[in-house]
Amino acid sequence: MSMEIYNRRQENLKKVLGEKGLDGILITNLTNIRYISGFTGSAASCLVTPLGQYFITDGRYIEQSKSQVKSFDRFIGMDSHLKQIKDNKLNPDGLKIAFEADHMSYSLYEKMKNLFPNTDWNSTSMILEDLASVKDEYELDCIRAAVEVTDTVYEEILPMLQPGYTEKQVANILVSKYRDYAEGEAYSPIVASGPNGALPHAIPTDREFQKGDFIVIDAAAKYAGYHADMTRTPVVGEATEKHKEIYSIVKEAQQRGCDIAKAGVPCKTVDSATRDYITDMGYGKYYTHGTGHGLGLEIHTSPRFSSQSDQVLEANNVMTIEPGIYLAGWGGVRIEDDVIIGDEGCEILNKTTKDLVVLS
Repeated sequence: MSMEIYNRRQENLKKVLGEKGLDGILITNLTNIRYISGFTGSAASCLVTPLGQYFITDGRYIEQSKSQVKSFDRFIGMDSHLKQIKDNKLNPDGLKIAFEADHMSYSLYEKMKNLFPNTDWNSTSMILEDLASVKDEYELDCIRAAVEVTDTVYEEILPMLQPGYTEKQVANILVSKYRDYAEGEAYSPIVASGPNGALPHAIPTDREFQKGDFIVIDAAAKYAGYHADMTRTPVVGEATEKHKEIYSIVKEAQQRGCDIAKAGVPCKTVDSATRDYITDMGYGKYYTHGTGHGLGLEIHTSPRFSSQSDQVLEANNVMTIEPGIYLAGWGGVRIEDDVIIGDEGCEILNKTTKDLVVLS
């Protein structure tokens, strides 16, 4: 990815810090470090001050950081990251510096305060997450690619959704295909048949598919660090009236969410669009989670579609829209798409059909 993209992100960060009256920020969350610097390793910190931008890691990452890190001065040593900042005099006294309160342990906080007593440390939340929630063209391309692989692989596993195969077998094939076609799985796949489908986050078991099962398949690929997320719920053998009823309610609710999602709309309004319909149809208490979430370098990012949210959608947020109904002992239905928020509406990325598919 080009230096220019990272420079733009770094400028945006400095602008936000300036608006908040902050001199700089200590970044300790690895996803945020990847977003701002390009580094994909498992140990690093970044410090941004008026005097410079510093990337701190250890000897495992000499070569990797050299090739990945964009527009940060690199410091590599055996000591803790905070000690390296102190020893290299990267944080002069008297600065007003943000830290990521959502991601810092209490013990690290205490060390930071003790090592830098003359810094005005400011507890902040979501500074980088909010910047990262609005995607650039490169990020949108990566998510499109991840969704494309997700659609393709779903099509390829359909023949396995019949008696004789188990949830685990399908989950394992999904993972192996995502690893063949892309960077791998975006998260551990959910393949939940029959009664297991009533658990929104079921873990695949050795249960064999049976006639009359709804199969909730929530599985997706990851491409260049960016996550797709898709759920479809076909039925094995034949669909009863109850299958058709529950499915059509979820499908209509999901469509209502897609129809209303656009820039300027409050997140809770999208949640209400799906939830109110399911409630009106008599199944509100069986819809037990939020309507969706942002997608990006993590599978669940900002913003969120929930009744508690006070966020408002912006153009180029990438969101999931995924209502569901879960009936204990019988099964569940969830339908989920990934959408790019636009000014006039949203673009649904997934091409896999949302009609009720009966697998015979």
